[in-house]
Amino acid sequence: MNDYIIEMKNMTKSFSGVQVLKHVDMRVRLGTVHALLGENGAGKSTLVKILIGMYSPDTGEILYEKKPFVAANIQQVLKQGISMIFQELTPLLHMSVAENIYLGREPKNKFGLLDYKKLHKDTEELFSYLNIKNIKPDEKIKDLAVAKIQLVEIAKAISYRSKLIIMDEPTSSLTEAECENLFGIMKGLRKEGISFIFITHKLDEVFSIADEATVLRDGELVGVQAVEELDKDKIISMMVGREIKQLFPKQETKIGEAAIRVENMSRTKEFEDISFEARKGEIVGFSGLVGAGRSELMETIFGYRKATGGSIYINGKKVQIKSPSNAIRQNMALITEDRKRTGLFSCLSIKDNMILPSIKNYRCGPFLNHKEILSACKKQKDKFLLKSNSFKQLIRNLSGGNQQKVLVSRWLLTDPEIIILDEPTRGIDVSTKSDIHRFISSLAAEGKCIIMVSSELPEILGMSDRVYVMHEGKITGCLDRKEATQVKILQLATGESLNM
Repeated sequence: MNDYIIEMKNMTKSFSGVQVLKHVDMRVRLGTVHALLGENGAGKSTLVKILIGMYSPDTGEILYEKKPFVAANIQQVLKQGISMIFQELTPLLHMSVAENIYLGREPKNKFGLLDYKKLHKDTEELFSYLNIKNIKPDEKIKDLAVAKIQLVEIAKAISYRSKLIIMDEPTSSLTEAECENLFGIMKGLRKEGISFIFITHKLDEVFSIADEATVLRDGELVGVQAVEELDKDKIISMMVGREIKQLFPKQETKIGEAAIRVENMSRTKEFEDISFEARKGEIVGFSGLVGAGRSELMETIFGYRKATGGSIYINGKKVQIKSPSNAIRQNMALITEDRKRTGLFSCLSIKDNMILPSIKNYRCGPFLNHKEILSACKKQKDKFLLKSNSFKQLIRNLSGGNQQKVLVSRWLLTDPEIIILDEPTRGIDVSTKSDIHRFISSLAAEGKCIIMVSSELPEILGMSDRVYVMHEGKITGCLDRKEATQVKILQLATGESLNM
């Protein structure tokens, strides 16, 4: 089958004199899922943003359904039958789920006013078709967890009934069950002749859903192959130019006394009667399905949210944590799951983002010691192999993986003893994942206490000394590293008792 819905030829693009795409070609066959792969910064998002009308290419030609195509803007591209789910979610937070999905296409009544009844009915029918549960059309986006916002964005893209759907990391916050549901929908749409460009860093997904794969490295095309001709090692080698020998470089550590103990912590409608402890030198994983309350629990411990009951003990001493500043004074750090919404200051530079929480350490009287600040930032850049042109570069212009490295660097500069990592490798490439896992392991080896929330079971199993599993706001079990398996975690995550 040689019919292509889209052909991108000789695409080049530069930003501030740095060439990020170098004569790249990509062709997507009708009725197929085409994986677009590469490390963060390889040029994947830039390529599809050209296709969706966000960027103009410096050179190149696009054919859509065999006809010359110029992507003037996103609205024009949507009308042509191309839609996109973006990696960095950009919903309107104070509007409802239904209003976000049908923004600009709202049904009107005979008076020309918004027909809320039909709007909600259309949303309910769409969710039923997509088997999306536990999200109401009238809920405000600001009240939803990241994973649910991701599902809303997926529903919005599919609601356009497009001929080509671009998915940039659509499963980064979804559970395995939700991923399987999404893939089932994609397979059904594929049979109807719908085509997909699918960007992911989860290589198992490539083999589950994709027909062909285009691999980029450093802005250049490395190769295009049928997925059935590839294996994981070959894809990694094409992506990074070398072999990644150890994705989960777990070090043996000496585990000490409890650094933090939480007793009977509750927050109305989110979680109830949570008790656990995490020790020095230990990596404690938190697993569970979307909506289990893991992120809400961590944000409450850190003072972002107010608890309705319970106690926190740091090194055996009861403490009051009513705000993030209280938590920082207790030598705690929280790397949030949502870089864009609660993690980074997108309008500020790399340097400013890195140094903000620890800026008091670089004061010299009323002035800042910029020499020491640059020295500290350079050490973090070298440690994390951060790719950037300058510390003055705006954080929003970095790839997702490099943004995550800045976020981790920021909190390490505060020299915390208790580090909470909420989805630390969400939406980043396999090489950067390996780097971050190595640093997590080395921090534990230094005696730091690590609490890690992750929706990726291989990450939980590969990195954790113990795993707490949550279901509907309650801890349903705790598994030691030696006894933890995917089957046991999923049983506990769905509220079942373990089959011993």
